[in-house]
Amino acid sequence: MDRIEQFSIIAPDIGNIFRYMSIATAVPLVVAVIYREWGMILPMVSVPVVLFLLGSLLVRVPRQEREAPLSAALMAVALIWLAMALVSALPFCLGLGVPYLDAVFEAMSGWTDTGLTVMRSVEDLPRTLLFWRSLMQWLGGIGIVAFTVAMASRTGLTQFRLYRSEGRSEALMPSVVATGFEMWKIYLVLTAVSIVLVLLSGIPIWDAVNIALVAIATGGFSVHSEGIPFYNNPLLEVLIVPVMIAGALPFKLYYLLYRQRGVRFFGDQQARLLFMLVALGIVVIAWDLVTLTATDIPTAVRQALFMATAAATSTGFQVASPNEWASVTVLFLAMLMVIGGAAGSTAGGIKLSRVVLGFQSLVWWFRRMFVSGKVLVPFKYDGKVIPKNIADLEVSRNMLIIMLYFLIIFVATILVMHLQPTSFDSSNVIFEVVTAMCNNGISTGFVSPDMASSAKALFIMVMWIGRLEVIPVIMLVMGLFKRSD
Repeated sequence: MDRIEQFSIIAPDIGNIFRYMSIATAVPLVVAVIYREWGMILPMVSVPVVLFLLGSLLVRVPRQEREAPLSAALMAVALIWLAMALVSALPFCLGLGVPYLDAVFEAMSGWTDTGLTVMRSVEDLPRTLLFWRSLMQWLGGIGIVAFTVAMASRTGLTQFRLYRSEGRSEALMPSVVATGFEMWKIYLVLTAVSIVLVLLSGIPIWDAVNIALVAIATGGFSVHSEGIPFYNNPLLEVLIVPVMIAGALPFKLYYLLYRQRGVRFFGDQQARLLFMLVALGIVVIAWDLVTLTATDIPTAVRQALFMATAAATSTGFQVASPNEWASVTVLFLAMLMVIGGAAGSTAGGIKLSRVVLGFQSLVWWFRRMFVSGKVLVPFKYDGKVIPKNIADLEVSRNMLIIMLYFLIIFVATILVMHLQPTSFDSSNVIFEVVTAMCNNGISTGFVSPDMASSAKALFIMVMWIGRLEVIPVIMLVMGLFKRSD
């Protein structure tokens, strides 16, 4: 099957996704009207118009009466996310005159829930664009395909493969559409609760809504250049912590809590590991701050609680600059960021499920070494015994993705240090690449508007690759350079 035939199979589905996303991306126009930012109407309307026209064009491609192969679904998802970032950059260019590369950086950071920014002064942005940044992160948290699958109310192998290709494996209901609906119900309830919780800190409703949207999406954009420290509000910091954790927990737990009227959060392996990592992070970071940087104990505990949670949940909020910390503390924080949150959540990173599976597979391999080759050692995961042939395949796939994550971080760090000579310590540069690859957003200050264009382009690529968990982007690149059969 050649590339044109594969594209014709899946093009109408991509077109429908763009058309449904055009509806969602029109929401900031309401903010423009409320705050009378009439100059932002045309720049902002460019996104839904371009998406709708592009979608309408793709829908007209004659559909092949066959299901799309998995490779086509993977390539399609990579293209969808890239196209969304390229189109979503338009309001920054048309409304502010921002260079297109910087605008794409901001849009990719938004859709991938990263939270890195190259805007010189966030305070100078119109409220329409501030909300647009928050909305991109909120929609990106649940997933572009997950959103449109629920909106379109269509099911089938193609929709299922697109959904899985986006890095989502949870199956709350038998059909992918029903799963999409359930996830959106959960997401909307969590968002509403988060807004109410953040409002308890006493900050204005505009700030509370934007903070809640990006916190539950484990994003990290802020309506102030200083971020959370702008408010100097310890209660706000404490209230954001459970919101970040809620976004990084598997949505399956909320579904079970609703359906079964009770669920043990600590009975889930991913939830248990997340809380353990947050607790470990608080202890280690607080200890390092007190002993290595002579920080007073109350400040150390306050910063450790917030920063450990933000790192483990892949949320880009921060109350301190890692650039001012000891290198060992920065690298420890990077380790939490690499692991990330749970599969089936809004968080980024390698995912807790892969860490659990990786550890259990190592134990399984070593156990098999110490017994006779005739003895069958069962592989257990999540309380279930997995057949050996399936276990071998899943373990190999799991370890491959983990290795690819570290390989990309290594290569990208070497490249960025060549593209952007800097006075920053190498641990801070590594940290910045990790925060982009794992869609975290906590920054040492290395990423800035003054970076070289080549370095910005590299970070855009890294954020894109990390959000889609490597494989879809690799498949797209291979598909583009592969010769037609």
